[in-house]
Amino acid sequence: MTFLRALHDRIGRLNHFVGTAVSWLAVVLIALGTLNTILRYLGGWLHLALTSNAMGEIQWMLYAAMFLLGAGWVLKEDAHVRVDVLYERFSPRRRAWINLLGTLLLLLPFCAFGLWISWDYVIDSVRGLETTADAGRLPIWPAKTLILLGFFFLGLQGIALAIRSVLILGEPSGQPSDHSEEESEGSA
Repeated sequence: MTFLRALHDRIGRLNHFVGTAVSWLAVVLIALGTLNTILRYLGGWLHLALTSNAMGEIQWMLYAAMFLLGAGWVLKEDAHVRVDVLYERFSPRRRAWINLLGTLLLLLPFCAFGLWISWDYVIDSVRGLETTADAGRLPIWPAKTLILLGFFFLGLQGIALAIRSVLILGEPSGQPSDHSEEESEGSA
């Protein structure tokens, strides 16, 4: 069980680091969007083209990075949307069973399928050093690589969630133990 706790904690720290790092992209995204808007209106007023398609392309790439790389962190922090209104009323042991089965039967197969189905798409883009179609020809292959990384980090956090569920089910009380910093902070 010590190995499982250590693995759970390491995965959690990795996703916390990645999620915190990409959360700063929101600041860049907002600044770029604001600048793009100001320049567009200023350019219209001055009858000049002060913006470019590249700014819009960079904005969607930043958004994609935040969404894809932040998914594992959102799962770790249990900040994703839950559809099940009964979940919160269940005992910790029943929630652990739901999380374990949901992770093993839905989340991990979804991540594996996502990795499998996007592999050739991403590899072809990287091999061809794919660029955008506009005149700026920004490289698009790094953004497509984020698809694989996103599924990877989400799958890793799914493994951590499954481990946490097994640890809870292994506790006599059905409560998470305070053996790890992640669990003592109350995060998944």
